[in-house]
Amino acid sequence: MSEVPETTDHRIPPRDHCVTRYLLQRWDREMPEKVFAVFEDGESWTYSEVHEKVRRLAAGFAEQGVCRGDHVAVWMFDGRDAIITFFAINYLGAVFVPFNTAYKGHLLEHVLENSDAKVLVAHAQLTERLQQVDRAQVNRVISVAGESQCEGIASVSFDALQQFGDTVPELERPIEPWDTQSIIYTSGTTGPSKGVLSSYLHIFTNAGPETWHFVTGEDRFLINMPIFHIGGMGVIFVMLARGGSIAVMDAFVTEKFWSFVRDTQTTAVFLLGVMATFLLKQPADAGDRDHQVRTAFMVPLTETCVEFTERFGIDVYTIFNMTEISSPIVSEPNPTRRGTCGKVRPGVDVRLVDENDCEVATGEVGEMMVRTDRPWGMNSGYYKRPDATAEAWRNGWFHTGDCFRQDEAGYFYFVDRKKDAIRRRGENISSFEVEAEVVAYPAVREAAAYGVPSAMGEDEVMVALALVEGSDFDAADLMQFLGERMPYFMIPRYIRVMPELPKTPTSKVLKHKLRDEGVGDDTWDREAHDIRFKRDKLTS
Repeated sequence: MSEVPETTDHRIPPRDHCVTRYLLQRWDREMPEKVFAVFEDGESWTYSEVHEKVRRLAAGFAEQGVCRGDHVAVWMFDGRDAIITFFAINYLGAVFVPFNTAYKGHLLEHVLENSDAKVLVAHAQLTERLQQVDRAQVNRVISVAGESQCEGIASVSFDALQQFGDTVPELERPIEPWDTQSIIYTSGTTGPSKGVLSSYLHIFTNAGPETWHFVTGEDRFLINMPIFHIGGMGVIFVMLARGGSIAVMDAFVTEKFWSFVRDTQTTAVFLLGVMATFLLKQPADAGDRDHQVRTAFMVPLTETCVEFTERFGIDVYTIFNMTEISSPIVSEPNPTRRGTCGKVRPGVDVRLVDENDCEVATGEVGEMMVRTDRPWGMNSGYYKRPDATAEAWRNGWFHTGDCFRQDEAGYFYFVDRKKDAIRRRGENISSFEVEAEVVAYPAVREAAAYGVPSAMGEDEVMVALALVEGSDFDAADLMQFLGERMPYFMIPRYIRVMPELPKTPTSKVLKHKLRDEGVGDDTWDREAHDIRFKRDKLTS
């Protein structure tokens, strides 16, 4: 390999601090016996063992014709095989392109075509879906955990790939921090998924030492999000970059959460707000503090933050992030401002703007746009979508599509996705704020608020909700509860109780599906029960 000097730009870390291949080599050299990963069945891998497994798989990929720069599609469930697949693809300088395991039909066709992948690593039970779709350029399937069920396309078993030894092709030049590391597809809740181009520097910056400074190489981070999601893949990479370790949970299950983190000696966890709610609504137990977890990320921050900290003895942080950016807003431990995401972290610029990109006044709602001091510290655009890239990156800033307000102290508060805002009788309503109040009702496990057409024009507020198991629920009582906590115009007119809310595998509620279904026979209407709320009037 011809030697290419590293940059002297202080904003760019050395290759062996942020590039997968060189990180694995470095940790194998410096601390080979340190544990990197522990699994639910008790198995664990040291850094030396991970490096050996990755080299063997990388050699197998090379035998199948995978070269530097190739896009390798990955359609797998989480676990051991997914982790070494992720690392092995990057080890060759190829691009890791994970797909959502729920994809089928047109959505699957879309990501296969958009990815330009020729090789697909897929779990055997998913491969039957390939039979019914246009496979675009894919000409080879690496089948995991069984034989491929798709006829008419070459396949080889995943296990066979690891039998070629560990001789990996030399590189003509080093893999650089700004090279493309992955294409991560957005959840596609409202349309075809977009492939987010991410460099090694983007993934490193996403939760690097200057971003999540409270997570160190001594931590063991719980992995309970899918590897095709930035919350799964990104955290794995972050702990590799720190020389830390991970505890891999097959799936988040409330009832076994605490026993798992105890058994694996987990010290840091990432919890969607609904996961924290599930844990708090479990009966209190003498062992609630019998664990080593010291740090929890709660996104979004709910009003139960203080209760969570007091009950479980864990420092809670919150952030605002999305696949395309790199955690621009981070909180202090145990924030007390209700609904905050935190403040701007060092190394990023953040503005809240109107539809013309003009900055709004403090306290007013505007769309958040972001840029970083570090080159390649955020996404490199959307793959094969120059239109979407230009729209998002207009005027030299990345436009998040999320609306916020900022207070005088510099704290940011999420208001809503631009597309999810509700307008009722001249008032703009945050679906996020409605949901936060509804979930505060003891019988409600989770909720989604959205607008449905009103006979008066604009929207009526509707909420779909799922209940705490075994709870008694009375919609009229919920209305009284909300009437004491919310402005009259925000109180939902319609309530729909569901066993579960429809979601993507990354736990994002499919609001477009709920909106499309609208008001149905299973919908409770408070006006039909003569429950009305009016504007407060000044009386003398």
